[in-house]
Amino acid sequence: MHPLQSLRAFVTVAREGSVSRAAERLHLTQPAVSLKLKQLQDELDLQLFQRKPQGLVLTPDGQALLPSAEKALAAMAAFDQNARALHSTVRGRLRIGTIVDPEFIRLGAFLHRLVERAPQLETELRQGMSGSVLEQVRDGRLDVGYFLAPPGIGPGPQIPEVVHRELASFHYYVVAPPGWGSRILSSDWPSLAAMPWITTPENSVHHRLLKGTLDPLGLSPNGVAQVDQEACMLDLVRAGVGLSLARDALAMAERQERGLVVVEGVQLPCALSFIWHRDRQDEPVIAEAIEVLSSVWSLASVA
Repeated sequence: MHPLQSLRAFVTVAREGSVSRAAERLHLTQPAVSLKLKQLQDELDLQLFQRKPQGLVLTPDGQALLPSAEKALAAMAAFDQNARALHSTVRGRLRIGTIVDPEFIRLGAFLHRLVERAPQLETELRQGMSGSVLEQVRDGRLDVGYFLAPPGIGPGPQIPEVVHRELASFHYYVVAPPGWGSRILSSDWPSLAAMPWITTPENSVHHRLLKGTLDPLGLSPNGVAQVDQEACMLDLVRAGVGLSLARDALAMAERQERGLVVVEGVQLPCALSFIWHRDRQDEPVIAEAIEVLSSVWSLASVA
Protein backbone atom coordinates (compact mmCIF):
# COMPACT_ATOMS: atom_id res chain seq x y z
CA MET A 1 0.00 0.00 0.00
CA HIS A 2 1.44 3.33 -1.03
CA PRO A 3 1.97 5.96 1.69
CA LEU A 4 -0.83 8.50 1.78
CA GLN A 5 1.69 11.35 1.80
CA SER A 6 3.24 10.12 -1.45
CA LEU A 7 -0.15 9.93 -3.18
CA ARG A 8 -1.00 13.41 -1.93
CA ALA A 9 2.30 14.76 -3.25
CA PHE A 10 1.70 13.09 -6.62
CA VAL A 11 -1.82 14.53 -7.01
CA THR A 12 -0.83 18.02 -5.83
CA VAL A 13 2.18 18.27 -8.16
CA ALA A 14 0.01 17.04 -11.04
CA ARG A 15 -2.53 19.79 -10.32
CA GLU A 16 0.00 22.56 -9.72
CA GLY A 17 2.57 21.55 -12.37
CA SER A 18 5.32 22.62 -9.99
CA VAL A 19 7.08 21.12 -6.98
CA SER A 20 7.47 24.55 -5.38
CA ARG A 21 3.76 25.39 -5.60
CA ALA A 22 2.84 21.89 -4.42
CA ALA A 23 5.18 22.29 -1.44
CA GLU A 24 3.44 25.54 -0.46
CA ARG A 25 0.01 23.93 -0.67
CA LEU A 26 1.12 20.88 1.33
CA HIS A 27 3.09 22.98 3.84
CA LEU A 28 6.23 20.98 3.13
CA THR A 29 9.68 21.81 1.84
CA GLN A 30 10.48 21.29 -1.84
CA PRO A 31 13.05 18.55 -1.09
CA ALA A 32 10.42 16.70 0.99
CA VAL A 33 7.93 16.75 -1.89
CA SER A 34 10.58 15.68 -4.39
CA LEU A 35 11.59 12.80 -2.11
CA LYS A 36 8.02 11.54 -1.81
CA LEU A 37 7.61 11.65 -5.59
CA LYS A 38 10.84 9.72 -6.05
CA GLN A 39 9.79 7.11 -3.48
CA LEU A 40 6.44 6.61 -5.23
CA GLN A 41 8.01 6.32 -8.69
CA ASP A 42 10.67 3.91 -7.42
CA GLU A 43 8.04 1.75 -5.71
CA LEU A 44 5.85 1.68 -8.83
CA ASP A 45 8.85 1.41 -11.15
CA LEU A 46 7.14 4.02 -13.34
CA GLN A 47 8.02 7.50 -14.52
CA LEU A 48 5.07 9.71 -13.54
CA PHE A 49 6.36 13.15 -14.61
CA GLN A 50 8.61 14.63 -17.19
CA ARG A 51 10.16 18.04 -16.97
CA LYS A 52 9.35 20.58 -19.66
CA PRO A 53 10.02 24.33 -19.93
CA GLN A 54 6.54 25.10 -18.59
CA GLY A 55 7.09 22.81 -15.58
CA LEU A 56 6.36 19.21 -14.63
CA VAL A 57 3.79 17.43 -16.79
CA LEU A 58 2.34 13.98 -16.41
CA THR A 59 3.63 11.12 -18.50
CA PRO A 60 1.06 8.77 -20.05
CA ASP A 61 1.57 6.47 -17.06
CA GLY A 62 1.05 9.38 -14.70
CA GLN A 63 -2.15 10.40 -16.51
CA ALA A 64 -3.43 6.83 -16.25
CA LEU A 65 -2.81 6.67 -12.49
CA LEU A 66 -4.02 10.17 -11.53
CA PRO A 67 -7.78 9.35 -11.36
CA SER A 68 -7.12 6.33 -9.14
CA ALA A 69 -4.89 8.41 -6.84
CA GLU A 70 -7.56 11.11 -6.56
CA LYS A 71 -10.21 8.52 -5.72
CA ALA A 72 -7.95 6.99 -3.08
CA LEU A 73 -7.43 10.39 -1.43
CA ALA A 74 -11.16 11.17 -1.55
CA ALA A 75 -11.98 7.80 0.02
CA MET A 76 -9.45 8.38 2.77
CA ALA A 77 -10.86 11.86 3.45
CA ALA A 78 -14.37 10.38 3.70
CA PHE A 79 -13.07 7.70 6.05
CA ASP A 80 -11.51 10.33 8.33
CA GLN A 81 -14.69 12.41 8.31
CA ASN A 82 -16.85 9.42 9.23
CA ALA A 83 -14.45 8.45 12.00
CA ARG A 84 -14.57 11.97 13.46
CA ALA A 85 -18.36 12.01 13.22
CA LEU A 86 -18.58 8.90 15.36
CA HIS A 87 -17.12 10.83 18.28
CA SER A 88 -20.16 13.14 18.28
CA THR A 89 -22.78 10.53 17.37
CA VAL A 90 -25.27 9.82 20.14
CA ARG A 91 -25.46 6.10 20.80
CA GLY A 92 -27.06 3.93 23.42
CA ARG A 93 -30.58 3.27 24.68
CA LEU A 94 -33.19 5.85 25.66
CA ARG A 95 -35.97 4.56 27.92
CA ILE A 96 -39.07 6.72 27.53
CA GLY A 97 -42.09 6.66 29.81
CA THR A 98 -45.22 7.31 27.77
CA ILE A 99 -48.76 8.09 28.91
CA VAL A 100 -52.28 8.41 27.47
CA ASP A 101 -52.39 8.17 23.66
CA PRO A 102 -49.43 8.70 21.29
CA GLU A 103 -51.15 11.43 19.28
CA PHE A 104 -51.77 13.60 22.33
CA ILE A 105 -48.10 13.57 23.39
CA ARG A 106 -46.89 13.84 19.74
CA LEU A 107 -44.88 10.68 20.19
CA GLY A 108 -44.63 9.89 16.48
CA ALA A 109 -43.14 13.28 15.59
CA PHE A 110 -40.73 13.06 18.51
CA LEU A 111 -39.43 9.60 17.62
CA HIS A 112 -39.21 10.44 13.90
CA ARG A 113 -37.04 13.48 14.54
CA LEU A 114 -34.98 11.66 17.17
CA VAL A 115 -34.15 8.82 14.76
CA GLU A 116 -33.21 11.35 12.07
CA ARG A 117 -30.77 13.12 14.36
CA ALA A 118 -29.42 10.08 16.19
CA PRO A 119 -29.85 6.98 13.99
CA GLN A 120 -27.68 4.87 16.30
CA LEU A 121 -29.84 5.63 19.33
CA GLU A 122 -32.18 2.82 20.37
CA THR A 123 -35.46 3.75 22.06
CA GLU A 124 -37.52 1.70 24.50
CA LEU A 125 -41.10 2.80 25.25
CA ARG A 126 -42.88 1.95 28.49
CA GLN A 127 -46.55 2.91 28.76
CA GLY A 128 -47.96 3.75 32.16
CA MET A 129 -49.69 6.30 34.36
CA SER A 130 -47.93 9.61 34.82
CA GLY A 131 -47.28 8.96 38.51
CA SER A 132 -45.51 5.68 37.78
CA VAL A 133 -43.48 7.39 35.03
CA LEU A 134 -42.39 9.98 37.59
CA GLU A 135 -41.31 7.29 40.05
CA GLN A 136 -39.28 5.48 37.40
CA VAL A 137 -37.57 8.65 36.16
CA ARG A 138 -36.77 9.51 39.77
CA ASP A 139 -35.12 6.17 40.53
CA GLY A 140 -33.42 5.71 37.15
CA ARG A 141 -35.56 2.97 35.64
CA LEU A 142 -36.58 5.46 32.94
CA ASP A 143 -34.41 8.13 31.33
CA VAL A 144 -37.17 10.57 30.37
CA GLY A 145 -40.94 10.58 30.31
CA TYR A 146 -44.23 12.43 30.12
CA PHE A 147 -46.10 13.66 33.17
CA LEU A 148 -49.47 15.27 33.90
CA ALA A 149 -50.13 17.75 36.70
CA PRO A 150 -51.86 21.10 37.25
CA PRO A 151 -50.14 23.94 35.35
CA GLY A 152 -47.00 25.32 36.93
CA ILE A 153 -46.65 22.47 39.44
CA GLY A 154 -44.93 19.61 37.63
CA PRO A 155 -43.63 16.87 39.95
CA GLY A 156 -43.87 19.33 42.85
CA PRO A 157 -41.42 20.81 45.36
CA GLN A 158 -41.18 17.46 47.18
CA ILE A 159 -39.29 16.03 44.20
CA PRO A 160 -36.73 18.74 43.27
CA GLU A 161 -34.42 16.18 41.63
CA VAL A 162 -36.84 15.74 38.71
CA VAL A 163 -36.91 18.59 36.18
CA HIS A 164 -40.00 19.25 34.09
CA ARG A 165 -40.72 21.26 30.97
CA GLU A 166 -44.36 22.09 30.29
CA LEU A 167 -45.48 21.37 26.74
CA ALA A 168 -49.21 22.11 26.66
CA SER A 169 -52.12 23.12 28.89
CA PHE A 170 -55.64 21.72 28.68
CA HIS A 171 -58.60 20.84 30.92
CA TYR A 172 -60.26 17.76 32.30
CA TYR A 173 -64.05 17.69 32.25
CA VAL A 174 -66.46 15.58 34.28
CA VAL A 175 -68.31 13.19 31.96
CA ALA A 176 -71.38 11.13 32.71
CA PRO A 177 -73.16 8.26 30.89
CA PRO A 178 -75.62 9.01 28.09
CA GLY A 179 -79.00 10.03 29.43
CA TRP A 180 -77.70 11.13 32.82
CA GLY A 181 -78.35 14.79 32.18
CA SER A 182 -81.50 14.70 34.31
CA ARG A 183 -79.63 13.01 37.17
CA ILE A 184 -77.02 15.76 37.39
CA LEU A 185 -79.14 18.34 39.16
CA SER A 186 -76.19 20.49 40.16
CA SER A 187 -72.59 20.99 39.10
CA ASP A 188 -71.39 21.72 42.65
CA TRP A 189 -68.84 19.27 43.98
CA PRO A 190 -70.83 17.96 46.99
CA SER A 191 -73.57 16.84 44.61
CA LEU A 192 -71.15 15.42 42.05
CA ALA A 193 -69.01 13.58 44.64
CA ALA A 194 -72.08 11.76 45.94
CA MET A 195 -72.80 10.22 42.54
CA PRO A 196 -71.20 6.92 41.41
CA TRP A 197 -67.62 7.42 40.21
CA ILE A 198 -65.16 5.37 38.23
CA THR A 199 -61.96 6.00 40.12
CA THR A 200 -58.29 5.43 39.29
CA PRO A 201 -55.15 4.45 41.22
CA GLU A 202 -53.14 7.05 43.15
CA ASN A 203 -50.50 7.17 40.40
CA SER A 204 -52.98 8.54 37.87
CA VAL A 205 -53.52 12.23 37.20
CA HIS A 206 -57.29 11.68 37.50
CA HIS A 207 -56.85 10.65 41.13
CA ARG A 208 -54.52 13.56 41.90
CA LEU A 209 -56.79 16.13 40.25
CA LEU A 210 -59.89 14.86 42.04
CA LYS A 211 -58.09 14.63 45.37
CA GLY A 212 -56.72 18.16 45.00
CA THR A 213 -60.24 19.43 44.34
CA LEU A 214 -62.23 17.41 46.88
CA ASP A 215 -59.84 17.20 49.86
CA PRO A 216 -60.09 20.92 50.71
CA LEU A 217 -63.89 20.51 50.71
CA GLY A 218 -63.73 17.47 52.99
CA LEU A 219 -65.16 15.30 50.23
CA SER A 220 -64.23 12.08 48.46
CA PRO A 221 -65.74 10.51 45.34
CA ASN A 222 -68.29 7.73 45.71
CA GLY A 223 -66.17 5.13 43.94
CA VAL A 224 -67.97 2.12 42.50
CA ALA A 225 -65.21 0.82 40.19
CA GLN A 226 -61.50 1.41 39.74
CA VAL A 227 -59.59 1.16 36.45
CA ASP A 228 -56.07 2.02 35.38
CA GLN A 229 -56.58 2.73 31.68
CA GLU A 230 -58.31 5.69 30.08
CA ALA A 231 -59.98 3.54 27.42
CA CYS A 232 -61.52 1.26 30.07
CA MET A 233 -62.68 4.26 32.06
CA LEU A 234 -64.53 5.75 29.11
CA ASP A 235 -66.01 2.36 28.25
CA LEU A 236 -67.49 2.09 31.76
CA VAL A 237 -68.91 5.60 31.49
CA ARG A 238 -70.57 4.66 28.19
CA ALA A 239 -71.96 1.55 29.88
CA GLY A 240 -73.66 3.65 32.55
CA VAL A 241 -71.47 2.74 35.53
CA GLY A 242 -70.70 6.25 36.72
CA LEU A 243 -68.89 9.56 36.30
CA SER A 244 -65.27 10.08 35.38
CA LEU A 245 -62.81 12.71 34.21
CA ALA A 246 -61.84 13.03 30.56
CA ARG A 247 -59.46 15.30 28.67
CA ASP A 248 -61.29 18.17 26.97
CA ALA A 249 -60.79 16.86 23.41
CA LEU A 250 -61.91 13.36 24.42
CA ALA A 251 -64.89 14.67 26.34
CA MET A 252 -66.12 16.71 23.38
CA ALA A 253 -65.61 13.80 21.00
CA GLU A 254 -67.45 11.40 23.31
CA ARG A 255 -70.35 13.82 23.65
CA GLN A 256 -70.59 14.22 19.91
CA GLU A 257 -70.13 10.56 18.94
CA ARG A 258 -71.44 8.56 21.92
CA GLY A 259 -73.82 10.94 23.65
CA LEU A 260 -71.87 11.22 26.91
CA VAL A 261 -72.95 14.07 29.16
CA VAL A 262 -70.33 16.74 29.87
CA VAL A 263 -71.03 18.50 33.17
CA GLU A 264 -71.25 22.20 32.47
CA GLY A 265 -69.13 24.67 34.41
CA VAL A 266 -66.65 22.12 35.81
CA GLN A 267 -63.12 22.21 34.46
CA LEU A 268 -59.91 21.01 36.08
CA PRO A 269 -56.80 22.63 34.53
CA CYS A 270 -53.90 20.34 33.70
CA ALA A 271 -50.58 20.49 31.87
CA LEU A 272 -48.53 17.97 29.93
CA SER A 273 -44.82 18.01 30.83
CA PHE A 274 -41.63 16.23 29.82
CA ILE A 275 -39.52 15.11 32.77
CA TRP A 276 -35.96 13.93 33.43
CA HIS A 277 -33.61 13.60 36.41
CA ARG A 278 -31.64 16.76 37.18
CA ASP A 279 -28.39 14.87 37.80
CA ARG A 280 -28.59 13.16 34.38
CA GLN A 281 -29.59 16.04 32.10
CA ASP A 282 -26.07 16.35 30.62
CA GLU A 283 -25.92 12.69 29.57
CA PRO A 284 -25.76 12.63 25.74
CA VAL A 285 -28.90 10.51 25.19
CA ILE A 286 -31.00 12.60 27.59
CA ALA A 287 -29.64 15.93 26.34
CA GLU A 288 -30.46 14.86 22.77
CA ALA A 289 -33.99 13.84 23.77
CA ILE A 290 -34.61 17.18 25.50
CA GLU A 291 -33.37 19.13 22.48
CA VAL A 292 -35.41 17.10 20.00
CA LEU A 293 -38.54 17.24 22.16
CA SER A 294 -38.22 21.03 22.44
CA SER A 295 -37.85 21.43 18.69
CA VAL A 296 -40.85 19.20 17.98
CA TRP A 297 -43.14 21.16 20.27
CA SER A 298 -41.82 24.58 19.23
CA LEU A 299 -42.21 23.70 15.55
CA ALA A 300 -45.70 22.39 16.18
CA SER A 301 -46.73 25.53 18.06
CA VAL A 302 -45.61 27.73 15.18
CA ALA A 303 -47.41 25.67 12.54
